[in-house]
Amino acid sequence: MEIGFIGLRAMGTAIARNLVKAGNDVRGWNRTPVAPETVPGMTLIDNPAEAFDSDVVFTMLSDDAVIRDVILRPALLARARPGLIHVVTSTISVAFAQKLERLHEAAGLQYVSAPVLGRPNVAAIGQLNMLVGGKPEVIAIIEPLLAVLSKKVWNLGEIPAQANAAKLAANMMIAMAIEAMAEAVVLTESVGLDRARFFELILGTLFAGRTYESYSAQITEGAFEPGFKAKLGLKDLRLATQAGGATGRSLPMLDAVQQRLGEAVLAGLGEKDWSIMAHVTLRGGGLSPAPVTVAGTH
Repeated sequence: MEIGFIGLRAMGTAIARNLVKAGNDVRGWNRTPVAPETVPGMTLIDNPAEAFDSDVVFTMLSDDAVIRDVILRPALLARARPGLIHVVTSTISVAFAQKLERLHEAAGLQYVSAPVLGRPNVAAIGQLNMLVGGKPEVIAIIEPLLAVLSKKVWNLGEIPAQANAAKLAANMMIAMAIEAMAEAVVLTESVGLDRARFFELILGTLFAGRTYESYSAQITEGAFEPGFKAKLGLKDLRLATQAGGATGRSLPMLDAVQQRLGEAVLAGLGEKDWSIMAHVTLRGGGLSPAPVTVAGTH
């Protein structure tokens, strides 16, 4: 299958490599130049319009604004191959996903939202969880492609934005779990209980699961190297807040974790893993806006 790929940073590169390994003809473009050996077997192209002259195009771009700049402002939809399927794997706002669906329909193109759960190392071994929303007949066409990228494809409905809402909700819940663990450590360390012993208890009883296992280890070790950068996590929490605002409901826990992560980013920690918000809580807030070394500080 002829595949265009736009967005070759860590996650995009990992996904593109697996598409090439599966025998697809992949042509890739990135906003900043990448070396030809970045994805062995992939053809680098000169501009994103060439990617839209394909059967399927994947985009892994950082946010709504970048998709507008790269895809919409140059009117790439109007220049695309007829019948093309556009798979947007980025974490974008619900409202923007709804707009993209309308724009693709008007252009006679197919649109699928497919944000992912997993980090680049997970993508590299084809073990992502892919959250997919779109027309069933269109998803069926690209399912063999999604299968080589993921351990499971979660088909969440015919409305693309359903997948985007699910991704934002999942990230919101991860942030809440990080903050919950940090606040629990504040309580337990106040009487001298070692955080490693406390997390052993929690993981062995009430809160077993990958999120708690992964982030409790980072909190225990005071090691917050990315994974998932705090500045990107804050972007996702802001998108979740926008989606929540559209419901007319109050989401106080979301407000709290967005504020906490915002404090970390404001303090110059936006390049750290987003679990750095736990460090803010453990410090009692009030971080100065300067880089902070946190490993081994507990």
